[in-house]
Amino acid sequence: MLYIVPTPIGNLEDITFRAIRILKKVDFILAENLKNSKKLLNYYKIKNILKSYHSYNEYKIILNIITFLKKGNDIALISDAGTPIISDPGFLLVKYCIKNKIKVSCLPGATAFLPALINSGFYINEFTFLGFLPHKQGKKNKLKTICKESRTIILYESPSRILETLFLIKKFLGKKQKKISLCREISKKFEETIIGNINEIIYFFKKKTPKGEFVIILQGN
Repeated sequence: MLYIVPTPIGNLEDITFRAIRILKKVDFILAENLKNSKKLLNYYKIKNILKSYHSYNEYKIILNIITFLKKGNDIALISDAGTPIISDPGFLLVKYCIKNKIKVSCLPGATAFLPALINSGFYINEFTFLGFLPHKQGKKNKLKTICKESRTIILYESPSRILETLFLIKKFLGKKQKKISLCREISKKFEETIIGNINEIIYFFKKKTPKGEFVIILQGN
């Protein structure tokens, strides 16, 4: 079986008992970032084999992994932080497992967008999660469409691109008075949520250097 195991997005205590048990019992663990994953395993005294699995090598090793699983072995997949496959590698592996009739079990656990969505206080019966936007012209086209949406929109953005994205949102929102929530460092010591209109959010970051990855919530109608 392939286990998809969510890992903490900040605070190392944000992991389930079941996740720890699975990480101890599988034959080995596929990890996006070996250095970060070793910290987690050491914290919980998990002595298991870590193997590298990321977007640059997944096509090269996918058949070896499938062959190993077909022999009746168990593997866990973890990402750098949070639930694998959500804006992280892993989709290809799950697809191959299903194709080869190998069982896949995804454990519930940490992910960044749900706490950020709830912290916003926005209407959330309907929302659209888009993850990281494409770069350059693709980003502009996407944001132009997003700003017309009636549903609440969730995006991920890096600190180096956050202001550029906010200025584009301002451009495409026009006179619409939608509120925006920005959440960063979720579950960490410096967790922060900023809520306001687009001008207030931009002004905030003109005075304060953006740090940490952001979850942007654009209020729906």
